[in-house]
Amino acid sequence: MTRGDSHKHDSSRQSEPAQTSLIEHLIELRSRLMRAVIAILVIFLGLYAFANDIYAFVAEPLMALLPEGSQMIATEVASPFLAPFKLTLVVAVFIAVPVVLHQAWAFVAPGLYDKEKALAVPLLVSSVGLFYAGAAFAYYAVFPLLFAFFTQTGPDNITVMTDINQYLNFVLKLFFAFGVAFEIPIATFLLVLSGATTVESLGRKRPYIILGCFVVGMLLTPPDVVSQSLLAIPMYLLYEVGLLFGRLVRNRRAKQQPDEAAED
Repeated sequence: MTRGDSHKHDSSRQSEPAQTSLIEHLIELRSRLMRAVIAILVIFLGLYAFANDIYAFVAEPLMALLPEGSQMIATEVASPFLAPFKLTLVVAVFIAVPVVLHQAWAFVAPGLYDKEKALAVPLLVSSVGLFYAGAAFAYYAVFPLLFAFFTQTGPDNITVMTDINQYLNFVLKLFFAFGVAFEIPIATFLLVLSGATTVESLGRKRPYIILGCFVVGMLLTPPDVVSQSLLAIPMYLLYEVGLLFGRLVRNRRAKQQPDEAAED
Protein backbone atom coordinates (compact mmCIF):
# COMPACT_ATOMS: atom_id res chain seq x y z
CA MET A 1 0.00 0.00 0.00
CA THR A 2 1.45 3.38 -0.99
CA ARG A 3 1.52 6.45 1.31
CA GLY A 4 -1.26 8.11 -0.71
CA ASP A 5 -3.47 5.04 -0.38
CA SER A 6 -2.83 4.96 3.38
CA HIS A 7 -3.76 8.66 3.70
CA LYS A 8 -7.01 8.13 1.78
CA HIS A 9 -7.82 5.12 3.98
CA ASP A 10 -7.28 7.14 7.17
CA SER A 11 -9.41 10.02 5.84
CA SER A 12 -12.28 7.69 5.01
CA ARG A 13 -12.08 6.17 8.50
CA GLN A 14 -12.22 9.66 10.07
CA SER A 15 -15.26 10.64 8.01
CA GLU A 16 -17.20 7.54 9.02
CA PRO A 17 -18.01 8.74 12.60
CA ALA A 18 -19.21 12.10 11.26
CA GLN A 19 -21.47 10.39 8.72
CA THR A 20 -22.78 8.02 11.38
CA SER A 21 -23.50 10.93 13.73
CA LEU A 22 -25.37 12.81 10.99
CA ILE A 23 -27.48 9.76 10.16
CA GLU A 24 -28.30 9.25 13.84
CA HIS A 25 -29.41 12.90 14.15
CA LEU A 26 -31.59 12.60 11.05
CA ILE A 27 -33.18 9.42 12.39
CA GLU A 28 -33.86 11.11 15.73
CA LEU A 29 -35.31 14.17 13.95
CA ARG A 30 -37.63 11.94 11.94
CA SER A 31 -38.69 10.17 15.13
CA ARG A 32 -39.45 13.49 16.87
CA LEU A 33 -41.42 14.76 13.88
CA MET A 34 -43.43 11.55 13.69
CA ARG A 35 -44.32 11.80 17.39
CA ALA A 36 -45.48 15.39 16.92
CA VAL A 37 -47.58 14.44 13.88
CA ILE A 38 -49.07 11.44 15.71
CA ALA A 39 -50.01 13.67 18.65
CA ILE A 40 -51.79 16.08 16.29
CA LEU A 41 -53.62 13.24 14.53
CA VAL A 42 -54.71 11.64 17.81
CA ILE A 43 -56.09 14.95 19.08
CA PHE A 44 -57.75 15.62 15.73
CA LEU A 45 -59.46 12.20 15.70
CA GLY A 46 -60.66 12.77 19.24
CA LEU A 47 -62.10 16.20 18.37
CA TYR A 48 -63.57 15.44 14.95
CA ALA A 49 -66.84 14.16 16.40
CA PHE A 50 -67.31 17.63 17.87
CA ALA A 51 -66.28 19.53 14.73
CA ASN A 52 -69.64 21.24 14.29
CA ASP A 53 -69.77 22.18 17.98
CA ILE A 54 -66.28 23.66 17.77
CA TYR A 55 -67.30 25.74 14.77
CA ALA A 56 -70.44 26.90 16.59
CA PHE A 57 -68.27 27.97 19.54
CA VAL A 58 -65.93 29.97 17.30
CA ALA A 59 -68.90 31.54 15.49
CA GLU A 60 -70.68 32.52 18.72
CA PRO A 61 -69.19 36.07 18.99
CA LEU A 62 -70.77 36.96 15.65
CA MET A 63 -73.98 34.96 15.98
CA ALA A 64 -74.73 36.55 19.36
CA LEU A 65 -74.93 39.97 17.69
CA LEU A 66 -77.15 38.97 14.77
CA PRO A 67 -80.95 39.13 14.91
CA GLU A 68 -82.70 36.07 16.30
CA GLY A 69 -83.10 33.39 13.69
CA SER A 70 -80.12 34.56 11.63
CA GLN A 71 -77.66 32.01 10.33
CA MET A 72 -74.51 31.70 8.28
CA ILE A 73 -74.49 30.51 4.70
CA ALA A 74 -72.29 28.22 2.60
CA THR A 75 -71.58 29.51 -0.90
CA GLU A 76 -69.55 26.46 -1.90
CA VAL A 77 -70.77 22.88 -2.09
CA ALA A 78 -68.08 21.42 0.19
CA SER A 79 -67.95 24.29 2.69
CA PRO A 80 -70.30 22.70 5.27
CA PHE A 81 -67.80 19.82 5.54
CA LEU A 82 -64.48 21.54 4.88
CA ALA A 83 -64.89 24.53 7.22
CA PRO A 84 -65.45 22.49 10.43
CA PHE A 85 -62.82 19.98 9.25
CA LYS A 86 -60.24 22.73 8.76
CA LEU A 87 -61.08 24.38 12.07
CA THR A 88 -60.81 21.08 13.96
CA LEU A 89 -57.40 20.42 12.42
CA VAL A 90 -56.22 23.90 13.42
CA VAL A 91 -57.53 23.38 16.96
CA ALA A 92 -55.70 20.03 17.12
CA VAL A 93 -52.43 21.73 16.16
CA PHE A 94 -53.20 24.49 18.64
CA ILE A 95 -53.70 22.01 21.49
CA ALA A 96 -50.68 19.92 20.47
CA VAL A 97 -48.27 22.87 20.57
CA PRO A 98 -46.82 21.82 23.97
CA VAL A 99 -46.17 18.31 22.63
CA VAL A 100 -44.57 19.68 19.45
CA LEU A 101 -42.34 22.04 21.43
CA HIS A 102 -41.42 19.24 23.84
CA GLN A 103 -40.25 17.11 20.92
CA ALA A 104 -38.27 20.06 19.52
CA TRP A 105 -36.77 20.66 22.96
CA ALA A 106 -35.82 16.99 23.38
CA PHE A 107 -34.01 17.13 20.03
CA VAL A 108 -31.92 20.27 20.70
CA ALA A 109 -31.45 20.00 24.50
CA PRO A 110 -28.43 17.63 24.40
CA GLY A 111 -26.44 20.29 22.56
CA LEU A 112 -27.15 23.10 25.04
CA TYR A 113 -25.20 24.21 28.10
CA ASP A 114 -26.80 24.01 31.55
CA LYS A 115 -27.34 27.81 31.69
CA GLU A 116 -29.00 27.74 28.28
CA LYS A 117 -31.27 24.88 29.36
CA ALA A 118 -32.26 26.73 32.52
CA LEU A 119 -33.27 29.76 30.43
CA ALA A 120 -34.82 27.92 27.48
CA VAL A 121 -37.47 26.02 29.45
CA PRO A 122 -39.12 29.12 31.00
CA LEU A 123 -38.99 30.87 27.62
CA LEU A 124 -40.70 27.96 25.86
CA VAL A 125 -43.39 27.70 28.53
CA SER A 126 -44.02 31.45 28.56
CA SER A 127 -44.11 31.56 24.74
CA VAL A 128 -46.83 28.91 24.63
CA GLY A 129 -48.77 30.63 27.41
CA LEU A 130 -48.55 34.02 25.71
CA PHE A 131 -49.71 32.62 22.38
CA TYR A 132 -52.72 31.02 24.07
CA ALA A 133 -53.36 34.28 25.92
CA GLY A 134 -53.30 36.21 22.64
CA ALA A 135 -55.84 33.87 21.07
CA ALA A 136 -58.07 34.07 24.16
CA PHE A 137 -57.83 37.86 24.15
CA ALA A 138 -58.90 37.92 20.51
CA TYR A 139 -61.91 35.67 21.17
CA TYR A 140 -63.22 37.16 24.41
CA ALA A 141 -62.23 40.83 24.07
CA VAL A 142 -61.65 41.69 20.42
CA PHE A 143 -64.29 39.68 18.57
CA PRO A 144 -67.32 41.06 20.49
CA LEU A 145 -66.20 44.67 19.96
CA LEU A 146 -65.14 44.10 16.38
CA PHE A 147 -68.27 42.28 15.25
CA ALA A 148 -70.50 44.75 17.08
CA PHE A 149 -68.82 47.53 15.12
CA PHE A 150 -69.23 45.68 11.80
CA THR A 151 -72.86 44.69 12.31
CA GLN A 152 -74.04 48.08 13.60
CA THR A 153 -72.35 50.39 11.09
CA GLY A 154 -73.91 48.91 7.94
CA PRO A 155 -77.05 50.23 6.24
CA ASP A 156 -80.35 49.26 7.87
CA ASN A 157 -81.60 47.50 4.74
CA ILE A 158 -78.60 45.12 4.64
CA THR A 159 -78.97 41.63 6.12
CA VAL A 160 -75.72 40.12 7.42
CA MET A 161 -75.33 36.58 6.04
CA THR A 162 -71.71 35.57 6.45
CA ASP A 163 -70.18 32.67 4.52
CA ILE A 164 -68.84 30.05 6.91
CA ASN A 165 -65.56 29.62 5.05
CA GLN A 166 -64.88 33.36 4.80
CA TYR A 167 -65.67 33.79 8.49
CA LEU A 168 -63.28 30.97 9.42
CA ASN A 169 -60.44 32.48 7.38
CA PHE A 170 -61.10 35.85 9.01
CA VAL A 171 -61.03 34.62 12.62
CA LEU A 172 -58.03 32.32 12.08
CA LYS A 173 -56.10 35.27 10.74
CA LEU A 174 -56.95 37.29 13.85
CA PHE A 175 -56.16 34.37 16.18
CA PHE A 176 -52.72 34.06 14.59
CA ALA A 177 -52.13 37.83 14.58
CA PHE A 178 -52.93 38.24 18.27
CA GLY A 179 -51.08 35.06 19.21
CA VAL A 180 -47.91 36.31 17.51
CA ALA A 181 -48.39 39.83 18.88
CA PHE A 182 -48.44 38.49 22.42
CA GLU A 183 -44.94 37.06 21.82
CA ILE A 184 -43.49 40.59 21.81
CA PRO A 185 -42.28 40.43 25.46
CA ILE A 186 -40.29 37.29 24.64
CA ALA A 187 -38.74 38.86 21.54
CA THR A 188 -37.86 42.05 23.42
CA PHE A 189 -36.41 40.08 26.32
CA LEU A 190 -34.25 37.96 24.00
CA LEU A 191 -32.93 41.03 22.18
CA VAL A 192 -31.80 42.54 25.49
CA LEU A 193 -30.49 39.25 26.85
CA SER A 194 -28.41 38.51 23.74
CA GLY A 195 -26.84 41.97 23.80
CA ALA A 196 -28.23 42.85 20.37
CA THR A 197 -29.62 46.02 21.92
CA THR A 198 -30.12 47.67 25.30
CA VAL A 199 -33.11 48.69 27.35
CA GLU A 200 -32.13 52.34 27.01
CA SER A 201 -31.86 52.07 23.23
CA LEU A 202 -35.27 50.42 22.95
CA GLY A 203 -36.74 53.01 25.29
CA ARG A 204 -35.55 55.85 23.06
CA LYS A 205 -37.27 54.22 20.08
CA ARG A 206 -40.77 54.31 21.62
CA PRO A 207 -42.22 56.69 18.98
CA TYR A 208 -41.08 54.38 16.19
CA ILE A 209 -42.37 51.33 18.08
CA ILE A 210 -45.80 52.93 18.48
CA LEU A 211 -45.90 53.75 14.79
CA GLY A 212 -44.75 50.23 13.93
CA CYS A 213 -47.47 48.70 16.11
CA PHE A 214 -50.16 50.59 14.23
CA VAL A 215 -48.61 49.68 10.87
CA VAL A 216 -48.61 46.00 11.85
CA GLY A 217 -52.18 46.37 13.08
CA MET A 218 -53.13 47.86 9.74
CA LEU A 219 -51.54 44.98 7.83
CA LEU A 220 -52.84 42.11 9.97
CA THR A 221 -56.38 43.26 10.72
CA PRO A 222 -59.35 44.49 8.66
CA PRO A 223 -59.10 48.07 7.34
CA ASP A 224 -60.84 49.83 10.23
CA VAL A 225 -59.56 51.89 13.14
CA VAL A 226 -61.21 49.73 15.80
CA SER A 227 -59.53 46.43 14.93
CA GLN A 228 -56.19 48.13 14.24
CA SER A 229 -56.25 49.81 17.65
CA LEU A 230 -57.30 46.60 19.38
CA LEU A 231 -54.13 44.97 18.09
CA ALA A 232 -51.72 47.93 18.19
CA ILE A 233 -52.39 49.02 21.78
CA PRO A 234 -51.82 45.57 23.36
CA MET A 235 -48.71 45.18 21.21
CA TYR A 236 -47.25 48.38 22.63
CA LEU A 237 -48.17 47.44 26.20
CA LEU A 238 -46.53 44.04 25.73
CA TYR A 239 -43.44 45.80 24.40
CA GLU A 240 -43.28 47.73 27.67
CA VAL A 241 -43.60 44.43 29.56
CA GLY A 242 -40.62 43.10 27.62
CA LEU A 243 -38.61 46.20 28.55
CA LEU A 244 -39.53 45.70 32.20
CA PHE A 245 -38.24 42.13 32.21
CA GLY A 246 -35.14 43.31 30.35
CA ARG A 247 -34.42 45.82 33.12
CA LEU A 248 -34.90 43.16 35.79
CA VAL A 249 -32.43 40.82 34.08
CA ARG A 250 -29.91 43.64 33.58
CA ASN A 251 -30.10 44.65 37.23
CA ARG A 252 -29.77 41.05 38.34
CA ARG A 253 -26.68 40.56 36.20
CA ALA A 254 -25.18 43.80 37.52
CA LYS A 255 -25.58 42.50 41.07
CA GLN A 256 -24.12 39.09 40.23
CA GLN A 257 -20.96 40.46 38.58
CA PRO A 258 -19.57 42.20 41.71
CA ASP A 259 -20.30 39.06 43.72
CA GLU A 260 -18.41 36.90 41.22
CA ALA A 261 -15.52 39.36 41.18
CA ALA A 262 -15.37 39.29 45.00
CA GLU A 263 -15.24 35.49 45.00
CA ASP A 264 -12.34 35.55 42.52
